Amino acid sequence: MPEDSTLDSPFASRYGSPEMRAIWSDAHKRALWRRLWVALAEAQSRAGVVSAAQVADLRSHAGQPNTARALELEREIGHDVMAEVRAFAEQCAIGGGIVHWGATSADITDNADVLRQRDALQLLRQRLTELLEAFAGQIEAHAALAGMAYTHIQPAEPTTLGYRLALYAQDLLEHWHALHRLGAALRGKGLKGAVGTAASYQEVLAGTAVTPAELEAGFLRALALPAFEIATQTYPRGQDYLLLATLAGLAASLHKFAFDLRMLQSQGMGELAEPFGEKQVGSSAMPFKRNPVNAEKICSLARYVSALPAVAWDNAAQALLERTLDDSANRRAALPEAFLALDECLRTARRLVRGLVVDPAAMAANLDKYGPFAATERVLMALVRAGADRQRAHERLREQSLKAWAAVKAGRSNPLADLLAADPELLIYLQPVRLQELMDARSYVGTAPERARALAARIRRDLAQAEAAPA
Repeated sequence: MPEDSTLDSPFASRYGSPEMRAIWSDAHKRALWRRLWVALAEAQSRAGVVSAAQVADLRSHAGQPNTARALELEREIGHDVMAEVRAFAEQCAIGGGIVHWGATSADITDNADVLRQRDALQLLRQRLTELLEAFAGQIEAHAALAGMAYTHIQPAEPTTLGYRLALYAQDLLEHWHALHRLGAALRGKGLKGAVGTAASYQEVLAGTAVTPAELEAGFLRALALPAFEIATQTYPRGQDYLLLATLAGLAASLHKFAFDLRMLQSQGMGELAEPFGEKQVGSSAMPFKRNPVNAEKICSLARYVSALPAVAWDNAAQALLERTLDDSANRRAALPEAFLALDECLRTARRLVRGLVVDPAAMAANLDKYGPFAATERVLMALVRAGADRQRAHERLREQSLKAWAAVKAGRSNPLADLLAADPELLIYLQPVRLQELMDARSYVGTAPERARALAARIRRDLAQAEAAPA
């Protein structure tokens, strides 16, 4: 066997930021568990069933990891939460005996999971903020730069680069708002015990005037965490589906942007390109290649995220009665990997947008090649306004367009403007100079520049309002 024969997950080092990996790390998970056990003991102390000395003992050791011992115990007993309970308790001579009193595992793990999800959503939203700022800048810079738009992957009519970028940014702004709403709506399990009845806590509180609901409320206040009113052994797994479906929606919009960029970088279009480093290697076999590897990475990871809601759907739909454990193993992978994959996608997309390579000459060449066909629409409207029969004019434009298409296919410049300017049937209604003006497709972009700038302004306004809002 090789010296290092352990599995190295790509999410452990290749994809995702150190900040996102820290949120989903084993060390952070164990630290959160201890924080929750301390919060539980504090709530029990306020109820008068746990001493202040016991709470102080737990609090003083909560930040002292004992992971090696916990892993040793887990190998022995086969239960990760109980292993951590015992490892924590061994450190606490005074308070160790009341760690996890009244709780079931999910009272700790489910609440910790939601705290991690909330932090991870906040980090994703910050990444998305940075991406939207980059988009706003590029939209403003290219709001009026005309180029061909494509429908059915065929040349259609002119648009502007800023307007095309605004489409991606508009979708991402909606996701930015959706992440905020989702983070505010996430709820934990609270303290409800093995099947959700809080019977164990009622026993713990026997002889006091404190109810299980009051104990839970104090616990949740310490965490600033709302909880479901009704839960079984776990919080309802439909929340995981909503979470992953929201993340998958964001992944879809990032995929579209990256996929379009890959197409626009291809030869034959060549209008945009992702930044390419001076020493970057595009291919091991073909030294000349400038492959869109970063856009392809976004598409690859986004495709992976898109598959994860199906796992969460099964977890929610097949959570038999008060709980089964068949969601546990896949949640350990699906939840962190969805966030890590999107973290990587967003960071990569930000770099691509900030360093976007625009080729105005290629855009102009494609517009010169295909734009005249789109301009026949405005010529038709002008002819009818001047008194021409709409059907006869449409047929004449079609005939001349077919001649021009033949020339373009043969590799020649598009002659359509000259053909129309010399057509005797059209000259009855419009002068050659006017026909040439109408055939300039660069000015046939409607209100695209204004609407693109308006979207950029809305992005900046929404981001500024969020920054100014109280935490």
